[in-house]
This record gives sequence, structure tokens and C-alpha cells, in this order.
Amino acid sequence: MAHLFDREFTRRDIRRYFGSLEQVAGLRPFTYGEGRAEGLKAVEVRTGSGFRFVVLPGRGLDIGLAEYRGLPLAFRSAVGESGPQYFEPAGLGWLRNFGGGLLVTCGLTYLGSPCQDAGEELGLHGRINNVPAEELGTATAWEGDECIFTIKGRVREAVAVFGPNVLLERTIRARLGENRLFIHDVVTNEGWQPAPHMILYHINLGYPVLDAGSELLAASREVKPRDEVAARGLASYRIYEGPTPGFPDTVFYHDLQPDAKGWCQAALVNRRLNLGVYVRYERQNLPNFIQWKFTGEGDYVAGLEPANCLVEGRARERQRGTLVYLAPGEVREYRLEIGVLTTAEEIDAFARALPAIS
Repeated sequence: MAHLFDREFTRRDIRRYFGSLEQVAGLRPFTYGEGRAEGLKAVEVRTGSGFRFVVLPGRGLDIGLAEYRGLPLAFRSAVGESGPQYFEPAGLGWLRNFGGGLLVTCGLTYLGSPCQDAGEELGLHGRINNVPAEELGTATAWEGDECIFTIKGRVREAVAVFGPNVLLERTIRARLGENRLFIHDVVTNEGWQPAPHMILYHINLGYPVLDAGSELLAASREVKPRDEVAARGLASYRIYEGPTPGFPDTVFYHDLQPDAKGWCQAALVNRRLNLGVYVRYERQNLPNFIQWKFTGEGDYVAGLEPANCLVEGRARERQRGTLVYLAPGEVREYRLEIGVLTTAEEIDAFARALPAIS
């Protein structure tokens, strides 16, 4: 059953109280009509609990705006929403088309710092976020008294003849009455040569979840600074500051303790507001968790980033011997859950549920 307005609703109850489910929840495809976003396809999802988010088929089926009962959850940059035609792959050009949003997928064959690898010039964070999805499907379906909203599609990274041909098949689901969404990604090398494979889920949180005193909750077996800049802030990695002039780009690498089922979880919480956002994910193919702090003025953002690599570029991954390859026809699957913590009790329960570090 769906929990709405402090009571439980069966499917029959929904029909009795609402002439249309759209009164309380549902999917709404639309197209942006002006500025750099003109022509960009999108799907709004409302779960009825106050959780609302916008999926962007025109940008790799990533997630832009997200809010809970009118409170923004995701960081939004001054760049704003924009179409993939504005993507600049060289160097740091990826940032010219980074509008923020709840989820930006990085990869699929490279990500991280710009570098030269195997004779190829690679820019920041890869191409897949700027590829429109194909074979888009949306559905609202009842399974007994449970209503499920689904968006799915296919996003292909095949940017040149004789290059890699890697397919991402993404399914996003949410349930009526809940404050969470589920992502199931299937990545397949459909080419005939081994393909390098790097993937990172760039979850971008902003004010008011992020504020002075906000805290990272995670069962970290080990925390390493990316560089000297991060090393200076290692002692206070868990706690966030308010908007700070000149705050540097700061990254920490975490080895999270999985639970008995092989899942890891982390959350950014604001206990003053009793508000938080968490991510849960299967560790099997996402062994790294990357914490990004960029709490400057205006660009005030915290990143929670499960990944199969680090963020120093593909050349560095190759040097370490940690670069993942997909053989022809090989498949990797990724499962994640992103949700909202809305009370002090939920935050405390999340903290208690973190696995003991072994």
C-alpha cells in the first residue's frame, strides 16, 4: 500500500479519493522551451510524498531538479539545464555543460581529470552524460496495491567508427508514497574489441541539505585524501562548512564497509533541519566511494560518488593497473538507491544501520 497524508491507501482507496492519480502523483513528459535547454526532453516524476525529480532522457537519462516538499535537494549551477549540443569534450569543457542536478553519470570509457592515454586526448568526466537516450519508455503500473513509476531507455557511447561501442541500458523506478528512487544500469560492450570501462555516479547535493555543520554518515574503513589540498582537510572530512571564499576543490577516497548483502550506504545530513539524502549501492562493481567537497560561494556543492575507479584520469588508472576493461559482449550491472531522510528518527536509524567496520 501507499503511505500518503499520514495514512495507508490501497489501490481501491486511490480510485475512491482521486478522480485521477495525477492529482497526487505520476509521470509527466515535457520539453524545455527556451534558452540553452530549448528542445531538451525531460520526464517529471512525483511520488505523492512530496518527493519530486526530473529525469533527462536528452542527457543520458540522468536526473536534474530534485526536491522534497518544496525544499531543493540537488545543487544547480549557474550553467543551468542545457542540451547535449553544447557539450565540449576537450580539457575542462565538460564543465561548460554541467548544470548540476541530482545525478550526473560520468564515463563510460573514461572519466576524471583530463589526460592523454594511449595516444588519445581525453577531457573531463567522459561523454555519456551528453548523449540522448533512445527507445525511451515510461509506465505507471499497479502490482497489487503498490504503484510503480518506471522510466527506461538506452544510451550508447559510440563516438567514432573503429572506436568503442558501449551500451548503457538504464531503468529508473519510484513507488507511490515513497521518498526514494531506484536505478538499475546494464552496461554492455557491443564492440568486437576490449573496451576500457570507467563509471561514476556523480550525486550533487546543495543547500539546505548542505549547510554549515552538515555531516557525512558512512562506515569508512579507510579515508585517503586525493592530494595535498585534501590532506589539509582530512581531520574534518565528515563535517561541512558554510559558503567559504576560495574554498578549494577537495576530494577524499573512501573504502566503505558493505553490509551482509554486499551493499554500501552513505548520507549527507543536516540535523538542524532533520533532512538528509542517502545513496545505497551494490559494492561488487562499484568498489570506490568518492566524497567531493566544493563549498565555495555560489558553487556550493557536496558530491557523493560511487564509482569503479578514482578521478585522476584514465592514464593514471592504467598506470595503477586498476583500469577496468570489458571484453566483447561482456556485461556489468549496477544497482543504486537514492532517497531522502525526512525526520530525526530516520537519520538516527540510518546511522544505527551502518555496518560495523571489520
